[in-house]
Parts: sequence; C-alpha cells; structure tokens
Amino acid sequence: MTPFIAEYLGTAMLILLGGGVVANVLLKGTNGNNSGWIVISTAWAFAVFVGVTIAGPYSGAHLNCAVTLANFALGKLDLATTLSFMSAQILGAMTGAFFVWLVYKDHFDQTDDPSAKQAVFCTSPAIRNLPINLISEIVGTFVLIFAILHFTEPALGDDTPIGLGSVGAIPVTFVVWVIGLSLGGTTGYAINPARDLGPRIVHAFLPIKNKANFNLSYAWVPVLGPFIGALLAVGLYLLIH
Repeated sequence: MTPFIAEYLGTAMLILLGGGVVANVLLKGTNGNNSGWIVISTAWAFAVFVGVTIAGPYSGAHLNCAVTLANFALGKLDLATTLSFMSAQILGAMTGAFFVWLVYKDHFDQTDDPSAKQAVFCTSPAIRNLPINLISEIVGTFVLIFAILHFTEPALGDDTPIGLGSVGAIPVTFVVWVIGLSLGGTTGYAINPARDLGPRIVHAFLPIKNKANFNLSYAWVPVLGPFIGALLAVGLYLLIH
C-alpha cells in the first residue's frame, strides 16, 4: 500500500466511524439517539485508533493535516509529500463522510434539525465567539501535537527499538479522548483541518433536505486553528529540546 492510499483509507475510516457515532447520537430514530457527549468523545478516540492501525505501517498514520504540517516543520517531510498527504486526508475525509450519510440516509430524512444534520459532518461552536473559538482549536491541537512529539518507543538494553505493532496506536487514542472530554465542549474539537473541511464540503453537495449552509464565516476556524496549534507545538518542542 502506498503512503497516499494509506492516508486516504485511514482518514476515511476515521471519519466513517467518528461521523457515524455523531449520526447515531444526534439523528432521529437511531438506536443510539441522545447517548450523549461521553459516547461521542469515546467513539472518536477509538475511530482514531482504527485509522492509525490501518495506515500506520505504510505512512506513519498522520490522518491529520496538522500532524503532517508538524512533520514538515520538523524537516521530516518534503513539500511534495506534505501536499500529497494533506490531499489524501481531505479526500479520505470526504469519502468517509459520504458513507456516513449513505448508512444513515433514512435518519437524515427523518431529522428536522439542520444543525444536528450538519454536526454529523463538521464542527460548530457552542457559543459563537470567533477569537475564543480559534483559541480553543489552537489549544486543543497544540496538546495533540505536543503529546505526539513526546511519544517514545520501548527499547532493549542496547537501545534497539521494539515495535509495538497496532498497540502503538493506543497512546494517540487516549490523547484524543482526553482532549474531547476536557477541551471539546467549546467548538467540538476538530483539531484536524481535513476532519472538518472534507466532510463540510460533502455536506454542502449532498441532497439533504432542510440542511444548514456551509457557514463560511466559521469554516476557517477549524482549519487555521489546528495549523497554528501544530506550529506552536513544534516551536515549543524545538525550544525545550
């Protein structure tokens, strides 16, 4: 599997499962209706685990434009690879979002609330205050990237690293989980430009009745905020190391 395909499939699976739980909780008539924020946060974290498990051996499983930008800023990726990864992530997110709609189409048709239907695809602020909303996305992504930069591999006594295989996806799962539970209540913690922008575009084109608009006046926040947070995390990491 090529790194591009790995990023595409891993991100598609991430959004399929993450968006799927939001649909299950928010849409009318589902078995999981009104399950609550804890269920959403937990499922998103484990959706990350599944995506990382699939893509990890082939691309390092960025699945997030902010993670890719951080690696570019650290000199670990060239520009062409960076743009390739980001493109794969956005396309994968769009694909995953499409299949969420397809699986839950009957429930989208029964749901009247346009905001609930849009929330399956992308984030929105609990209280609209763009400067604070931007800070929320910056801080959440900063925590994610700064934690990832400090992940370490177990090693033998002679410092030979020991790979953990799929188990190595567990640390990022817990980081995403705690970010959702602690910092996600303000904006829905996109912390990933591809996770928000790709599905938002799909929502705009799908034939969903009584749907909300693209919300361009807010859509830049979950794109720019994660990029800023990633660069700040890299800056502090380089400063202290």
